[in-house]
This record gives sequence, C-alpha cells and structure tokens, in this order.
Amino acid sequence: MADNKAKFNERLERINKAIRLEKTDRVPLAPFFASWVQRSQGSSYRDIYYDQEAAGQAAVDFYSSHPMLDCSYGARFTSGKANEIAQSQMIDWPGRPGTMVPDTSSHQVIEREFMTQDEYPEMLGDFTGFMLRKYIPRAYPALKALEKVKLTPTVVLNTGLLAPLYSPDMQNAMEVLRQIAAADAECAAISNRYSAKLAELGFPSLFTGSSEAPYDILGDYFRGTMGIFEDLVDEDVQEYMEQACDMFADQQIANLQYFRYVDLPVRRVFFPLHKAMDGFMNDEQFERLYWKPLKKIMMALIEMDVTPYIYTEGPYTSRLEMLTDVPKGKVLYHFEKVDMKEAKRILGGTACISGNLPISQIEFGKKETVIDMTKKLLDDCMPDGGYIFDFDGSLENANPENLDAMFETLDVYGKY
Repeated sequence: MADNKAKFNERLERINKAIRLEKTDRVPLAPFFASWVQRSQGSSYRDIYYDQEAAGQAAVDFYSSHPMLDCSYGARFTSGKANEIAQSQMIDWPGRPGTMVPDTSSHQVIEREFMTQDEYPEMLGDFTGFMLRKYIPRAYPALKALEKVKLTPTVVLNTGLLAPLYSPDMQNAMEVLRQIAAADAECAAISNRYSAKLAELGFPSLFTGSSEAPYDILGDYFRGTMGIFEDLVDEDVQEYMEQACDMFADQQIANLQYFRYVDLPVRRVFFPLHKAMDGFMNDEQFERLYWKPLKKIMMALIEMDVTPYIYTEGPYTSRLEMLTDVPKGKVLYHFEKVDMKEAKRILGGTACISGNLPISQIEFGKKETVIDMTKKLLDDCMPDGGYIFDFDGSLENANPENLDAMFETLDVYGKY
C-alpha cells in the first residue's frame, strides 16, 4: 500500500510538472481509453449503464496491468435504469430497451431543440421557471407534470401557495424523481468505490471536475447544432446568445466553488469543446461568444489553483493564437486535429499540450504506422517539456498489437 501511495504521488507530480512546463523523467502518459478499458477485460460499454460492478472491476484489472500509465479516467458510470425511468431524450445508450446502439458502443447523442429561438427572453428572464416548466418536461417526459407548476403569490396567509406542488400529478412526479434518485445514488456509490480503488492502486484521476464552454451548453442542450447555427447569423439573436453564455459562465463558476473547500490531490476540470472548431464561426464570433465566457470560467479556476483541461474537438489551427491568452503554465490543451509541431511552436511557452495520435490507426492501422506516428509526436512535442501523451479522441476499440507497439515506442523514445 505504501508503494502504491508513492506511485500515486510520482504519477501526479509527473503530470503536474508537465502542466507547469517543466521537464519530467519521461513523457507523462494519459491516453483516453474510454470503453476499451471494459472491452479489453471482457466487459462492455453496456455494463457502464447496467452492471457497474463488472465495469468497475474491469477498470481495476485494466490499470493494474498497465503500470506505465500516469493516470486513470476514474470510474464514471451512469445509471441506465435512471435514464429509463426519466425517459431521457438527449441520448440513446447500450442496453436501453429498443435501442439500436450495440453493447460495445458508447452512448449516442440525440440533438433536440429543447428551447426555441423565440424563448430566449423567457429563459433569460426566469431561468429557474423555464427549466422547471419547459426544459425538464421536454428533456425528461416522465416529469411532464412540472409543466403545471406555477407559483403565483397573492395573499400568502396559509399553505395555499403550495397547492400546485401537491397536486396528484405532482405527487406522481415526485415518486418518479424518488426512483430516479435511488437509481442514480446506487450508481454513484459504485462509481465512487471503484474510483477510490484506482487511487489506492496508485493511479490519480486525470480530472476531478467537469464543465463546458457556455456556448456549448447553449448549443448542446438548448438549441441544438442547427438551431445555434441559425442564431449565429442573426445579429439581434446574438445579443441574447451573449447574455446566455455569460449567465452560464457564472453558473459554472458557482458550481465549481467546491475546490475552495475540499482538499483534493488532483485539481483539474475537464472541458470538452464541441462547437467552435475551424469553420464553425468567424474569429470575432469565437472571441465574443465562445472564448470570452469560457476564459471567464478558466480564470476563476486558475484563481482557485485549479487547472482547466481544455479538450478541443475537430481542427483548431485557426484558434491556436487566441489560446495563448492565458497565464503561463496553468492550462492543459488537448488537440484532436492540428499540426502538433505548430501547436508546440505557438503554445509551447504558454501551456502544456496533449493529444493527436489517431485512434483510427490504433484500431485499423499498421503497426509500423503507429510506431512512426508516435515517434513523430515525441519529436515534435517533447522538447523543453510541457507535453502529455494522448490519443486524438477516446479509444473504444483497438488492435492489441498496435497498442503494444505504441507503448514500446513510448518506453524507448519517451525519456528525457
């Protein structure tokens, strides 16, 4: 156990030093294995939703057999039962009755417009009321009764004000919520237990919080991709978008205040960036609607000594210069599709970089190609530190021979 604790601290410091732009003994390894963790051990992505004990044990077995890794992605499981009860509309997932998603696949996002364009004023003017009466019933039809919750104070001399909350429909909705809560609590307990086991084995989690760029919150969960594209070409609507993004930034900052009060060895927050890749908006729109509110959250985290882990998706070459607008050695940027040599040139003196090895090559490529790509990444990104090795995305399937070749190459060429 003492040796595992020493390994935990060694791995944690290796990643922390890279983020601080310092050289380490070797390149830190933080590849995002996703459901390959389960599949490689005879489990499946379905187990993440319906058999968390099997999924958790698979994670323990996987990391126990890969001591080169410097972190885990924890045991972040989701209750399929809770989502069934709620009739969740934003995803489909393996194991759901009637699903077309195979057991070996991750969940599939189903983009819907849960807020129409003309509802911006209502959402901004009464966010809580909008969420209760419109958003939640649309996203979780099992809670449709919330549509009728209207609290209108007149003469408040008794409990009459509460009548909308104890109607028969609302009592039924509260029972549904109780069932959802029980299923989620059971899943969370298992997730926490196996995350603790991974830490006890000596593997710190790569992050201990998650957030999103406010623009992505608006696009992912309210307007949908096509809806937010429509909003982006209307200057009047852009004013509402800017207000919404600023509101979401403040909400995220409030939600992340636990870092002030909880003593966590890992202090990093994960941000998957979905809707600002090259070509999705012009530079002015990116700065105003995407980067400004995102940076507001990032700076609040940095002030709390927390590292924003910015996980860009898609090509990001046109955004690299703007990403330098952060304090030195305080941010970790992951890239899916950029010239990493150019990213190192532009960002190397400012922030740690990561990512870019194609998961498609790990699954379908030739061993020699994986070796060459791994070596090139090391050549381009290792000099002077500030680099953490990772794939370009999350790995769900792999050719084990290619993974072995990748690890062997890292072992030979990844030392400073």
